[in-house]
Amino acid sequence: MPNPSSPTPASADASGLALIVGLGLTQVIGYGTLYYAFAVLAPQMTASFGWAPEWTYGGFAAGLLAGGLVAPVVGRLIDLYGTRLIMSIGSALAGLSVLALAEARGPMSYFAAMIVLEAVATMVLYDAAFAALTQAKGSKARRSISQLTLIGGFASTLFWPLTTMLLGQFDWREIYRLYALLHFVLCLPLHLLLLPGRVRSPAHAAQAGPAGHADAGGYLQGDARRIAFLLLALAFSLQGFVVSAMSVHLLTLLQGLGLSAAAAVAIGAMVGPSQVAGRLIEMLFGTSLQPVTTAWTSALLMPLGFALLLAGGPAATLAGLFAIAYGVSMGLGSIVRGTVPLQLFGPAGYGAMLGKLSAPGLVIRAAAPLAFAVLVERAGQGPSLLLLIACSGAAALALFVLARKVGAAA
Repeated sequence: MPNPSSPTPASADASGLALIVGLGLTQVIGYGTLYYAFAVLAPQMTASFGWAPEWTYGGFAAGLLAGGLVAPVVGRLIDLYGTRLIMSIGSALAGLSVLALAEARGPMSYFAAMIVLEAVATMVLYDAAFAALTQAKGSKARRSISQLTLIGGFASTLFWPLTTMLLGQFDWREIYRLYALLHFVLCLPLHLLLLPGRVRSPAHAAQAGPAGHADAGGYLQGDARRIAFLLLALAFSLQGFVVSAMSVHLLTLLQGLGLSAAAAVAIGAMVGPSQVAGRLIEMLFGTSLQPVTTAWTSALLMPLGFALLLAGGPAATLAGLFAIAYGVSMGLGSIVRGTVPLQLFGPAGYGAMLGKLSAPGLVIRAAAPLAFAVLVERAGQGPSLLLLIACSGAAALALFVLARKVGAAA
């Protein structure tokens, strides 16, 4: 007879759905309040402090740098203590750090709040959420990761217009105080109620095979594992540079190519829905592909999109095709950031592995907006686009090499 204490398939499906929906809501709130709201509020923050914009964006960059430094530590803590404890503490700290930002009155308090805020973000955003799904579902978490990123993709779609609307009624400090409450009232209870507690690392079914080969569970070991890690870290870092630069300079770049401000905004608005469309396609039809195959094919869309933009210049049609290719690539990139490490390295030590992989990319993301702005000013639009093509193309090449090596080691 079945064990009455064991969950039935229906109850397991219900709990799994609740976990994905709950985590999806916290990801929308997390990215919306800790990341996307800043782009809308930064001009008013600059005016309020009465300093140059470089100070405002410099604090954000310092925060991203801090996030890159603490990401490996957060990953190890997740593996040791489980995502329920770490993400719940992260939600409380996120609320406090947003409140601290709202109360900042000068450069010291502003920089301190931004550094803590972006460091704490590593405890509650995608990498931590992917670890939660992996702790709950083990090696079968791929579909859940796709579903989660599908929900999380609406963060910018919701919070950019919401923050803009609120800015018509409140100042930036009041908006951040309101957003802090979301972490206390919604994110913290959801993390406490839904997330798995401390999870013991699964025992290996067999000893690792010879260096350079997969173990009995299909996960890479030895030299193959080290090479795969380096290729993934390189690809994620290069893509991080491109995405971070474009998150600040996309509209400026489009206008610099000759598009009107209205056309640039319309084309930029296509990126978000394209991300969601790419994630939906992967969720519905991508399960037959290996994650490493999805990784390099989706990464290839990014340099192709930039090449269309370079060739088309002010042509709105080609710029629109760029936005679609770039958005789909970004959307799928969020998924493979969680699924490829799971495929190659397994669920054991997953949190620490994601932390190590994301650390160099977060550091590079911190420097990307300023570095790209200097390049555009000194060299112009054409060379700047060529750099984006080179970086995103090198990332796609690294993922293609990885896919070939994984096939050879299998």
